[in-house]
Amino acid sequence: MANEQEKQAAARASLRFIEDGQVVGMGSGSTATYFIRFLGERVKAGLKIHGIPTSVRSHDLAVSLGIPLLTLDECQQIDVTVDGADEVDPQLRAIKGGGGALLREKIVASATRRLVIVADSTKQVPVLGKFPLPVEVIPFAQALLAKKITALGAEVRPRMKADGKPFVTDEGHHILDCHFGKIADPEMLARHLSDMPGVVEHGLFINMASVVLIATGNDVLELRG
Repeated sequence: MANEQEKQAAARASLRFIEDGQVVGMGSGSTATYFIRFLGERVKAGLKIHGIPTSVRSHDLAVSLGIPLLTLDECQQIDVTVDGADEVDPQLRAIKGGGGALLREKIVASATRRLVIVADSTKQVPVLGKFPLPVEVIPFAQALLAKKITALGAEVRPRMKADGKPFVTDEGHHILDCHFGKIADPEMLARHLSDMPGVVEHGLFINMASVVLIATGNDVLELRG
């Protein structure tokens, strides 16, 4: 319950970055869901924005709340995106993708002037790596990539659904959850993964966040790069 209250506090605090007339990227995951709900309240009260969601789930929630939407086909410049994270370090580097939407999340983040990460206190870490790093892969290359990433020092597990079938992303790919332990050099690891044919995207978000809002109890800490 405390974590849920912190998620709500961080999400609500992010609303101060939203202004009339903006195009707003809407993230995925539990904390981003709170943001979308709060944004829907503001829209109902008269705020005029357009949203670009990062997942089918976020899209459906936004539609249910009456938030006007755009696609990247219609708009390639986003003013501000609010999204969650699975981990954030002191350099504002993050691991994302626990919900499986890392590809669309990173695409939207790359088109955004200001990326605001919202998180509860459990997501703040001194070194990335306690949370397994999601790597989105083409199914054809999954076994090969699992072997290559294991050679980098990770324990690799294909993400599965409760019914025992592979988890499939919105874009039709699979996810390998890669337990590296403490990641000493996130930039180098990001390069290694990006260079592997068949890797569609990885969950290391580096030099992307402008602001991180971490809720601790009743307080919200603002971190800037």
